[in-house]
Amino acid sequence: MTDNVPMLEAANVAKSYGDVPVLEDVSLEIPEGQVTALIGPNGSGKSTLIRTLIGIHEPTDGKVVYHGPETTRPIGYLPQRPSFRPGFTVRETLSFYAELVGDDEAVAMDHLRRIGMEAAAERPVEALSGGMTRLLGIAQATIGDPPVIVLDEPASGLDPGMSVHVFDVVADLATDGTAVLLSSHDLALVERTVDRVALLDEGKIVERGDPADIRDRLEVDSLLDVYETSVAGEAGTVRVRGESA
Repeated sequence: MTDNVPMLEAANVAKSYGDVPVLEDVSLEIPEGQVTALIGPNGSGKSTLIRTLIGIHEPTDGKVVYHGPETTRPIGYLPQRPSFRPGFTVRETLSFYAELVGDDEAVAMDHLRRIGMEAAAERPVEALSGGMTRLLGIAQATIGDPPVIVLDEPASGLDPGMSVHVFDVVADLATDGTAVLLSSHDLALVERTVDRVALLDEGKIVERGDPADIRDRLEVDSLLDVYETSVAGEAGTVRVRGESA
């Protein structure tokens, strides 16, 4: 695998909340045309790193640099718990976001079809299930065709078939040249889909690269084995370093 041009980069990023360090000396590149997965235990700092990368949090040290082209919307983002203003339909909601970047309703509907929710276009957003709300959030994240798309647990709450569909959509985005970063606990889908993986543990990246290359180097059979080999501490415990992630 050859590295593509990085669209987004964290350089020696640290983040603390008061005296509590959450990230320590994290460097990560998000290349164009590839899917990069951020994996790690709960409490390892994944969501904090994501929020720092997209500019919600300021790093305590280090820097985040966007290397992509100038555009109306450089980064599309799906949070862990997406929410939308009640009283509007799915179509109206997505059309609103499309108008913000100069697109029309037809473009919004194309994004809705991509994630398989066209049949729910006239449903009020408050009547959506948690999984459908997440799918709408993915569609919203792609509005304006941002060069970088960051998805925090995009398949959380979805049934297995729809989870596979979401990861296929993510792979298609990368094929079109988008730089995609996602976090996920579904290691089987991560291994099936992504080009690069970064394993975060206790606020530091402990493994990174092509999943197959990491498996070969560690002489293990799966990404789950990589996880179990590389993560410190006892399985089934939650780390407390600051925010949960």
